[in-house]
Amino acid sequence: MTLLKFHEVWKPVLVMIIVNLALAFVNIFLKKVLNEGVDYLTILTYRQAISAIFLTPIACFYERKRKLEGHIICLLFLSALVGVTLTQYLYLIGLEYTSATFACAFLNMVPVFTFIMALPLGIEKVNMKKLSAKAKVLGTFVCIGGALMLILYKGVPLINQQPEHIADKGTIRSSASKLKKWIIGSLLLTAGCFLWSSWFLIQASISKKYPCQYSSTAILSFFASIQSAILTLVIDRSNAKWILKGKLEIMTVVYAGLVGSGLCYVAMSWCVKQRGPVFTSAFTPLLQMFVAVLDFSILHEEIYLGSVAGSVLVISGTYILLWGKSKEEEQCAVKGTQESQEDEECKNNLEASSNVPSKLRPNEEQGFSELQVKQLAITVTRS
Repeated sequence: MTLLKFHEVWKPVLVMIIVNLALAFVNIFLKKVLNEGVDYLTILTYRQAISAIFLTPIACFYERKRKLEGHIICLLFLSALVGVTLTQYLYLIGLEYTSATFACAFLNMVPVFTFIMALPLGIEKVNMKKLSAKAKVLGTFVCIGGALMLILYKGVPLINQQPEHIADKGTIRSSASKLKKWIIGSLLLTAGCFLWSSWFLIQASISKKYPCQYSSTAILSFFASIQSAILTLVIDRSNAKWILKGKLEIMTVVYAGLVGSGLCYVAMSWCVKQRGPVFTSAFTPLLQMFVAVLDFSILHEEIYLGSVAGSVLVISGTYILLWGKSKEEEQCAVKGTQESQEDEECKNNLEASSNVPSKLRPNEEQGFSELQVKQLAITVTRS
């Protein structure tokens, strides 16, 4: 029995560690091929097409009896546009302009952005009298402060510092150009996170009406591949960009589609079902740690002070927000349990009142009110 409990506790943990390690390799491979000049939308189109091909047989096998209505298809098309096509396009551009470690830091802000966007819609509520609500607000401000630090402050490189040399006009111009790209990439990553946060709200609406994760993901990937292909043709109609030249490019696209958009999503959905969304979201900073190690060891990217300080603030704010959210859910669960116990107690009291002797039990001729009947029932049961 102890071994069974140990397996149930640690299996989701092990799955999430493997998922984040797999996603870290996705980010590293994408950064590598982007540096070699592969088009963003070409990667996105192939990736989503592979994901759709992989998930369609699974969806047909497990969810073939579920009816798909027209308005669900429209919502899935909108969800694909907002949460996949535009989000990943902005993320890939931001990834090319910055670094894999820096780009992953912005992913930690998605829970915070989702919380901010859910407030005006009434999905999330804040009661400042409760500690959980104060924690959510504090975590939001800390995370926003970390995001501003990531965007506005780069700092000095902490590892692999280049030797100092006399700066000429060329190096100054090159440094200014890199800084400009860094800021533009930061803004694009922020916009991508906002779009991805809005996708969670759309997906929450879809899951209530169509709770078939394999089918919805397969349709989502199919729509995203078509949207990406159309957007690619609108921006540039060159046929050369569709040809993947090297083994690394082919492997990256297949791996990103099969593992990044397929297996990892299924694994995360399983963890959400087993342990809940708060548990699954709490492993997001682990992705950044894996990427930082791989980024430095494989791509030899420099790690900057601003990135480290901003990432610490973002991760801290995210965990404070998730802690407040988990406490709020615990309070709601306790409150629901107490209400159900009170209802059960009231029901038992009413049943006990039926066993009161006839000379003590009120009848219709005596004209007792319903409140008096309940009070008498409680008095009798206590005695």
